[in-house]
Amino acid sequence: MTYVKTKIDLLIYLILVNSTIFSVLGQQKSPNFIFILTDDQPYGYMGCTGNPIVETPNLDLLANEGVLFDNAHVTSAICTPSRISILLSQYERKHAVNFNSGTSVSEEAWENSYPVIMKNAGYYTGWIGKNHAPVGNGGYQSGVMEKSFDYWYAGHGHLSFYPKDRHKIFHKAQSDTQNEIIAEGVIDFLDINKRKLEGAVHFLDSRPENKPFLLSINFNLPHGASTSTMKLKDTDDDIYKTLYRDVEIPLPQNYIAKKDIKTPKLPSDLYKVENRQTGYDYVDNPEDLKERYIRQLQAMTGIDRLIGHLVKKLKDLKLDDNTVLVFTSDHGLFMGEQGIGGKALCYEKTTHVPLLVVQPSLKNKNKGRRTNALVQTIDIAPTMLAMAGIEIPESFQGKDISNLIQGDKKEVREYVFTENLWSTQFGNPRCEAVQNKEWKYIRYYDNNTFPANKKIEIAKELGIDINKMLYKVNDRDIPIYRNFIESPLKGEQPVFEELYHLKNDPQELHNLIDEEEHKIVLKKLKEAWKAEIKNARGSGPHKVVRYTHDSQSEIKYKNIKK
Repeated sequence: MTYVKTKIDLLIYLILVNSTIFSVLGQQKSPNFIFILTDDQPYGYMGCTGNPIVETPNLDLLANEGVLFDNAHVTSAICTPSRISILLSQYERKHAVNFNSGTSVSEEAWENSYPVIMKNAGYYTGWIGKNHAPVGNGGYQSGVMEKSFDYWYAGHGHLSFYPKDRHKIFHKAQSDTQNEIIAEGVIDFLDINKRKLEGAVHFLDSRPENKPFLLSINFNLPHGASTSTMKLKDTDDDIYKTLYRDVEIPLPQNYIAKKDIKTPKLPSDLYKVENRQTGYDYVDNPEDLKERYIRQLQAMTGIDRLIGHLVKKLKDLKLDDNTVLVFTSDHGLFMGEQGIGGKALCYEKTTHVPLLVVQPSLKNKNKGRRTNALVQTIDIAPTMLAMAGIEIPESFQGKDISNLIQGDKKEVREYVFTENLWSTQFGNPRCEAVQNKEWKYIRYYDNNTFPANKKIEIAKELGIDINKMLYKVNDRDIPIYRNFIESPLKGEQPVFEELYHLKNDPQELHNLIDEEEHKIVLKKLKEAWKAEIKNARGSGPHKVVRYTHDSQSEIKYKNIKK
C-alpha cells in the first residue's frame, strides 16, 4: 500500500489519480446503437418467446446475451402511429398522426425525434428499409426524413416482399427480396471498405470511424400485406419456398373459422367485421390461414438470418464490444383467434410485442435475463439517449428503462395505456385500455363510421379507383379525428366495456365486466384509465401540419403553375 507523507506528495498523488481517470474516460467511446423494428410481429413469433416451429437461432442467441422484456407493449396497434410513437416517444393522443388524422409530423416536432437528437449530439445516423412516418409539409414527399440522416436506403409506405417493384431506390440491389435487400444496406452502412451501394443516399462519403453511429433498420415483414406478395419465384431463396412446408402447422389457439362463429367476440354494431379490410380474409378458413402463417414464419427466419449476418459483421469490424442492439415490433396481429383478423384493437395479440436489448457492457449475471416489468415501445428512445449520455427532452412521454436492463428491479410504471384512434370505414372501433400485470380494462365508443362495403359498391359502379375511395383523407376528416382524441377526455361514455384477469386468462376469453366480485378492481382500473388518458394526451396543441388529399392537390397545382 502507498502512503502519502506530505502535502506535496498528496497533491502529486491526486494529480496522478485524476490524470489516470481522465485518460481512461477519454478512451471510452460513446456506444453505437442499432435499432431493429419488424412489422406485424406478435410476441410469440420467435423460439425464445415460445414458438415451437419457427427457426430463429440468432435472435434466440441474442436473448441469451441480453435482456428480454416479456411484458412489452406498443401504444397503438397500427403501423404509422406506433412507429411515430417510437420516434417521438409519445402516445398517439399527443403526436396526433394516423392514417385518418389528415396530418403529418411537423418539422418542429421532428427535431425532438430520437434520430435527430442523436445526430445533433454527434452520431452518424442511418435509416434502412421501411418508413411509415410522414414528416413535414407534403408528408412522404417533403424530403425531411431523407435529409435527417447521413445514410438513407429506404422506401416510404409499404415495401412489399419484392421492394424493387415498388421503390426506385432499391433498383440497383443485387437481391430481389426484402430481407436480403435490407441486408445489403446494413453491410453498406457498417463496412466503410465495401462497395458503395448504388441507390443509397450518402450525405457523407462514408461512415466516419471516429464517430459513434445510430442505425435504424425497419422491416415491412412479417406484415400480412408484404407476405401476401410472396410468389415463390425460382430466384427466391429456399427459405421462402420450402421451409416449414413439410411440417404440421397447427391452428392458433382459440382459432375460429368464419363459418363457425356463433357469438362474435365484440358486438356486431361495434366491431363491423363485414367491413374489414379484405387483406385479412385469409383468417376466415384454415387452409388460407396456414399458408399465410407459413409465409410469416419464413419471413421471420429470413429476418433472423440477417441478424446473424449483422452480428458477424459487427465482430469482424470489431464493433461488437461497443454496439447496443435493440429489437422489437410495431405491433402484433390477429390470426383468426376468436374469429378476429387484423389489428387496431387493444388485446394482447395486437399490443404485446417482443423487446430485446443487448448491451455489451452488461454484467454476465444479467445476460440472458428475462423480466416481466411493464414497459412500452415509447421507452426505447429515452433509454437509448440515457445510454448515450444525451439529455432527454421534456416532450418525451416514455421512460428510461436502462436501470431494468442493468438488473435493477425498480419498475418504471404500474400501468400500460394503449389506444386505437383509427376508426374508419373498415369497421374498427375506437377503444382504449389500461392494464397492470394482472388485470386489463378496455372501453369502446360508438362506431358510426360509413361502411367500406358501401364505398366499394359505389366505386365499382362508377369506375372509381377503390384504393382512392377507401384511403384518401380530406380536410373535413381532420376535425373528426381530433374529436376522437378529445371526446373521451370531455366525458364521452363507452358503449361497451371489458375486464380481463390476465393472470388467469391471458388469452382474454372471459369478460368479467359484470361480475360483482371484481367491482373494486374495476373501479381502481377506471381511475387508472382516467389518469393515464390525461397523461397520454399531455398538454398544449398538437405539433402537426396538414397532410390530406386536398393539401397534396394544392401542392401539385402550385408546382404546375411554376
